[in-house]
Amino acid sequence: MRYPAEQFTPEEKALLTPHFTNLDRPVFALVNLPETVKGALFARYSRYSGSVRRLYLDEFAADAPAGGRPFDAEEGARAAGLYERVFVGYGDDSIAQVGGAHVACEWVSNILTKVLQRGRLAAYLEQSTRYIPYDKALPDGGYRFYRDDRLGPEFAAAMDELFVIYSRSLGRVEEWAAERWPRGDEPEAAWRRSIRAKALDLLRGLLPAATLSHVGIYASGQAYEQLLLRLMASPLPEAREFGAMILTELQQVMPSFVSRVERPDRGGEWISYLQKRRAGTERWVERLGLGRREEVEPAPSVDLMHVEGSEADLLAACLYEEAAVPEPEIHAQIDRLGADERAALLAAVVGERANRRHRPGRGFEALRYRFEIVSDYGAFRDLQRHRLLTVQWQRLGPDLGAGVPEEVREAGVGGEFERALEISRNEYERLTAAGFDDLAPYALSLAFRIRYVLDLNAREAMHLIELRSGREGHPTYRAVAQAMHEQIAAVHPGVAGAMKFVDESTEPRLERMMSEIRTHRKRVAAGVQTSDS
Repeated sequence: MRYPAEQFTPEEKALLTPHFTNLDRPVFALVNLPETVKGALFARYSRYSGSVRRLYLDEFAADAPAGGRPFDAEEGARAAGLYERVFVGYGDDSIAQVGGAHVACEWVSNILTKVLQRGRLAAYLEQSTRYIPYDKALPDGGYRFYRDDRLGPEFAAAMDELFVIYSRSLGRVEEWAAERWPRGDEPEAAWRRSIRAKALDLLRGLLPAATLSHVGIYASGQAYEQLLLRLMASPLPEAREFGAMILTELQQVMPSFVSRVERPDRGGEWISYLQKRRAGTERWVERLGLGRREEVEPAPSVDLMHVEGSEADLLAACLYEEAAVPEPEIHAQIDRLGADERAALLAAVVGERANRRHRPGRGFEALRYRFEIVSDYGAFRDLQRHRLLTVQWQRLGPDLGAGVPEEVREAGVGGEFERALEISRNEYERLTAAGFDDLAPYALSLAFRIRYVLDLNAREAMHLIELRSGREGHPTYRAVAQAMHEQIAAVHPGVAGAMKFVDESTEPRLERMMSEIRTHRKRVAAGVQTSDS
């Protein structure tokens, strides 16, 4: 197809070139523009008959710095005015979806990372306890954990002791792992990294939820607005503090997107609503006696609580987009098929999956599973990041117990691990007795268990189970994924069978070895120097 090519004068090209990646093709990117200007340009699409490059010339170029310079984060009066009229004045929130920003949040606790990452419509990257040792002190001294003077010197002393045990155990577990899995014909650098990763995996349960991490966020203006409201309504002082800091930074790069947050009649009312909603829920929990921990033997568990839909529903949904009849007629035809024909149909709609990234279509979303899970907090942290599903979690506490990995005992540090858990539990109980119920979870090690719900459709279940059961995954969440697959197989064997990349092995091993070898080969192929080349 020959696309229309707009003509620009030399003067117009000079204005456009710094901000558009090309001037003669139908696909291009906007660069060197504030997020508010980008959003305003797209927002005008619905009411402007011309192209966005012509729109820029007509309505926005006058705001641009002289000489084709980048805007240096200035919004421009016209873009800000458009947002004031449309976004704030008329509440057209879709405008706030077409501009975004990158924000780094550093030195945040593992408790706060879950609040930051709760929103679905954003991208997050987080420092991993699986790959980074936490045995080094901060630049100004002390280990990497959240500090609050209100928690008293006892809290800092308890956290220091947890990190001392972690740091002291790390070398011993590495030595044990090196003897348990001696180097074969794999590259030495890959082997050493996998030994370190094994030790970090086994000992991450020692780290407290107060452990500090770094989180990178990319989100739209709308997603940031919702994040800020959650943070500012939170009972956690750390959350409110970071909410204020994130708002300050966003006001420098796209102030119009977050202008409602500080308005009493907008953000103020929202925050009040969220706080009152939480308070009302807490009152009913207390009235119904739901805040008491049941007297049961603590143990990890995965329970399929509810199933919605059948494999026939899935088959009908998979056929729907290619069919030309109403859904009841599709169901009627499927009802006439025998078991072998249904199996053949399911195989056809799933297709030949060469790897786990090849997934069936949205017909798999016709089925829904609701799992209630009890696992250690470390595994929950990883599973919570699957944001397209529904994740709900209860407050972290010590009553569900904590486990000591058997390999930690084999390495000879099981006693130290247990001592760390006791220190952690005692500090939690001291904080709750002092009235710090919301802050007490900071003291708990990641090995303590938490109860949560994963509510997801079959398509997302395939993604989560195949990814998290992989041989390179952490053993605790691998066990959860494997149990989910087993329980789906009991009700929908065809769906479970379509998940052909589930790793069901359970034997102890160096989980990261194959990944490290692949990385090593890529580095060698790219000519990157390695320590054993």
